[in-house]
Amino acid sequence: MCIDIDRHISSGHFSREYLFWMMKASIITYLIIFGLLPLIFHYSYTIQRKILFLNFLKWPLSGDITKPESVGMKGTRNFYLNTDQNVKIGVWQILPQSLINDSTIVTDDDYDNVLSHAKQPVFLYMHGNSGNRASGHRLELYKLFQSLDYHIICFDYRGYGDSESADLSEVGVVADSKFVLEWLLKKVNGSSPVFVWGHSLGTGVSTHVLALLAQENIQPAGLFLESPFNNIADELSEHPLAQIFKHLPWFHWVIVEPFYENHLRFESDKHIKNVQCSVMILHAEDDNVIPFFLGEKLYKAGISYHGNDTNQIQFTRIEASLGLGHKYICRYKELPNIIRSFVAEANKNQTD
Repeated sequence: MCIDIDRHISSGHFSREYLFWMMKASIITYLIIFGLLPLIFHYSYTIQRKILFLNFLKWPLSGDITKPESVGMKGTRNFYLNTDQNVKIGVWQILPQSLINDSTIVTDDDYDNVLSHAKQPVFLYMHGNSGNRASGHRLELYKLFQSLDYHIICFDYRGYGDSESADLSEVGVVADSKFVLEWLLKKVNGSSPVFVWGHSLGTGVSTHVLALLAQENIQPAGLFLESPFNNIADELSEHPLAQIFKHLPWFHWVIVEPFYENHLRFESDKHIKNVQCSVMILHAEDDNVIPFFLGEKLYKAGISYHGNDTNQIQFTRIEASLGLGHKYICRYKELPNIIRSFVAEANKNQTD
């Protein structure tokens, strides 16, 4: 329907000055959103880090992270590790179901002794961005591990939770995670297999860590990658929030290239080449944070390096109809059996 502007002006509905002001405001808003803000983002490493790591989003708001029982975690101790870069890291050790009610496990020494003589598999969990080790969906996964009678170690990277603030970068969080994994492997000392579980950003962290350790001929028994991406460049390009900018010709230069230049790359599709242990990728089709096809791309990169005739790299597709999205694969009813089977096969491969 055509609008007769002159008729509306003459009738007093709005003035030419008002129209001019509206047009001017729209142009300025457009230039700010699609011009100034992207340029600020391009040249600000601080903003890039904040957008990637989201460690300023503190949740949950209730509960005391130093008291795991306050968020419903039984058989759990809170403690701290000082890394080789002198960064204080907050850690939880969670007992398997069979040991939760053991009255002899009370002190830190008791917990250390249990871990040093572990009879059940041990899982090290590396979380995604935002929140901390006490965030709700993470607690659900710990409780699943616990019900499977596994030991669990989870921790917060620098700048998250109650871990010490330090230079937040890919190099930094990878260094923290590598230290914790090496500490755990030494603590367990071969008494039980150690598995690494990474979620979201934690998949990029864990894959990078295992690639570095492979250079030292050190590998855990297996690696689980939950809701992974292949690399940050593709994740930035495909993230739902990026779609409003993606059509602009400068998108890649302004948004994607700065991450690469500032070494915020998390190139799991390259690092997976050097991962020597078995890998299980889990991805939901309805993931609206990391698109499903990025997990597929990582899987294809893995089998291109390790071969199609091996089960070293496995992929589990989780149907969109289940509504598990990015965070709640822990509720997938088949997940316990998938984990048990993977753990059993990995143990068999290690003993062969």
